[in-house]
Amino acid sequence: MPDHDYVPLMFQAQVGGRSQIQRLIPHQKEDQQAYDWAKQWQEACDHKTVPQFEAHVKTRECRFTWRMVTNSGQDAGVIRPVIGDRGWAYFPGSSMKGAFLRACKQLCPADEVLQFCGGKGKDGELHPGVLRFHGGYPKNAEWLNDSLVDIVHPQEDFQTKDQSSHSPNILISLHQPTFVFGISSTEPLINDQWETVWKVWQAALERGLGSRVSAGYGQISTHSGNKLIGFALSGEGQASKLINGQGEFRSNIFKAALRGHTRRLFNGITDEKTVDTITKRLWGGIGKGEEATVGLLGIAFSAPDLELDEWRSPVNRNNVAPVYETGDAVLDVLLMKSDLTPEQRDELRLFTIRLMKFAMLLGGFGKSWRRADHRKFFPDYQRQMIGCHWQFTKRSYPLYIPFGDNLAPIAKFLDTFHVKGKEFFELQNIANRSNPTSGIREAWRKDNVQVWGRLAEDEEDHLAIDWLHQDYKKGFSIKQSELTGQMSQVGRMWHRMYPRFRRVTTSEGKDVWKPTDQYAELLTIFPNVTRNEQEKQKAQDFLKFLAQETDFKQLW
Repeated sequence: MPDHDYVPLMFQAQVGGRSQIQRLIPHQKEDQQAYDWAKQWQEACDHKTVPQFEAHVKTRECRFTWRMVTNSGQDAGVIRPVIGDRGWAYFPGSSMKGAFLRACKQLCPADEVLQFCGGKGKDGELHPGVLRFHGGYPKNAEWLNDSLVDIVHPQEDFQTKDQSSHSPNILISLHQPTFVFGISSTEPLINDQWETVWKVWQAALERGLGSRVSAGYGQISTHSGNKLIGFALSGEGQASKLINGQGEFRSNIFKAALRGHTRRLFNGITDEKTVDTITKRLWGGIGKGEEATVGLLGIAFSAPDLELDEWRSPVNRNNVAPVYETGDAVLDVLLMKSDLTPEQRDELRLFTIRLMKFAMLLGGFGKSWRRADHRKFFPDYQRQMIGCHWQFTKRSYPLYIPFGDNLAPIAKFLDTFHVKGKEFFELQNIANRSNPTSGIREAWRKDNVQVWGRLAEDEEDHLAIDWLHQDYKKGFSIKQSELTGQMSQVGRMWHRMYPRFRRVTTSEGKDVWKPTDQYAELLTIFPNVTRNEQEKQKAQDFLKFLAQETDFKQLW
């Protein structure tokens, strides 16, 4: 093709036969148009000349903890950044002003909002603001790398409902960029006023910039005004793998898990349509033919010491998986709306704490969250990477459930979780609700789920991991059954090794939390959600075995 006939993908229509960068071709690393699109952008962008603001513009910089994207809106069906001077990714001044204005209205008196941002004054006339927002550019060319191609893979229905088909979409976003933002004034401002301006801008940053902020995009490491609750935690497990095989720890795993557990809880309380309503009210969402709902809750995750590595099977050298260790990290649950009463905010905070304790009690986050980390608890198994392991760290030790030999406090928490969930649901005042919809696979109610537990003395004292890979007794197996699941099939059993912490009162009357070597080995089982009588019988045989031939006790 002659050079003058060549049209970069960036300038081609997003239709079949031309450019469809959001479309992922399954089981194919090469020839994804998104990579061609990103490569063409990289080659055409001016790598050497960093866009600079004029001398009169004051600037501040910030680093985003994960990914950041501002939807340009220029290509139908595709989320990709706005492109500015010299081909650099750009955060528009208009978007910057919108974020600043929202924060300013909450932090500043009306006359200061009018002075900074303009608007209609008390005289009924429109007044221009003195501030000019020049947008933001990446500080350097580090953002032009191989991680521009991002992926969005909604699996809510597949994970919690009927295992319906699910497909990923591609977007273009920047990975951990440092941006420089510029603001100027048409009138001289004194130092105190500039301090106020930057205080407001910091508050705007803490609410997240750009698109998909509730899922962790566009977030910085500090949150003050909109933080509902923070959790100190650490984790290890299998990282996500991008289309090109590159590993990445993706912060949106936390919203996915907490949103999924929200749905599981309410599926045991009310009908499916009402569950959709309350889940979207809390976490946001969009359905076919519906306008997007901005939820009350979002997340931001910061892990300064996060490490990515590669795990390779000793028995199959071609079986390679990216793995992560977060180190000491912080998960902040953010309040995305400000129009709540103090009472509503307190109820939402308590609900979120219970939800997080539930998530940490029975599972984990990210890939293979339904399984305990085999590297830690079953190192003899080396065929593939399975499971994850998450723990609260010191600041959040009080969120552990302190249990004794009989695990009774865990049973009590599960009762409380369900009862308080019903109470929280009643506060939502949703009309036309009805009884739980039958057939929802992981609905959280006692006729649909069982939780079994035993006290394990140390990391090696486990039983259930072995049963996933071999007969649990001669002639009886749940390996690769509907109960345990297999490739492309979500099982109906979760396995967790939950750390035991002791709460000790010192002579000064202060509670101190001390770790032990022990664990609660927990099995969460949904035994009856199958139309296959043979599989149902397998589950019943296994439950009978738990009750009669092991030291597991049914807790719920």
